[in-house]
Amino acid sequence: MRPKESPRYYTNNFEHLGIAWCCRIIPGSYKRSLSSHEIRLAFAAMKIAIIGSNRGIGLALTKHYSKDHEVYAFCRSKSPELSELSTNKNLKVLDGCDVNSFASLQDTAKKCSGVNFDIFIHVAGIWRTENFDSLNEQTIMEQLHTNALAPILCVKAFENSLGLGSKVGLVTSRMGSIADNDSGGRYGYRMSKAALNAGGKSLSIDLKDQGVAVFLLHPGFVQTDMTEGHGNLTTKESASGIAKIFEQHDISQSGSFFHVNGEELPW
Repeated sequence: MRPKESPRYYTNNFEHLGIAWCCRIIPGSYKRSLSSHEIRLAFAAMKIAIIGSNRGIGLALTKHYSKDHEVYAFCRSKSPELSELSTNKNLKVLDGCDVNSFASLQDTAKKCSGVNFDIFIHVAGIWRTENFDSLNEQTIMEQLHTNALAPILCVKAFENSLGLGSKVGLVTSRMGSIADNDSGGRYGYRMSKAALNAGGKSLSIDLKDQGVAVFLLHPGFVQTDMTEGHGNLTTKESASGIAKIFEQHDISQSGSFFHVNGEELPW
């Protein structure tokens, strides 16, 4: 029975309320009451943070989201491609963000004091090549720091900008799946992404009580500088797939490891 007075009570009669599209944005909303945060997401532009926005997938995500939402694009230095977007009123570019320095991350986060992000995506990462015959301790450690530790420290630095209903996406790789490894090699990259998966899973547990969801995201085999242009997805296609994952999943799936096509991947 419907309560007589409840501003947060909604049935599936969304047409009457003029919000028929809420179900698409908020999974399961036709079955339950909407929180005030969910109502805000449904009717207002979201605030999106993208760490590593100056090229590749990060740049494509910046372009994708800044069409309709307020985007904070973080990078160490602006690329010409990112600078070309400066006329977009929805976009705020914050350079000088070094993901390998916790102090730099903290300083950058202070510039966003009072901003609450609906979606927070960490894309920045590096790729080095090693096999068993050419192990390189330095490049392996570089990848472990940049790909595994830095994303966790980044979320920690921006913790005050995340809250009830926020969604965090850590761009990882299928190469971090132990169960899926049937080709060997790539020691530093594989270990760093496996470590990120482990850290992201812990993060999903630690942030659950705050209402923050965490997803581990494999972007696909994407045509970027990192892959030297090889791949079966464009950056635009990968960005679109990542955005769909955020649209289709909520905190009940927090801690999951998703392929860009929506498939859940094995650890």
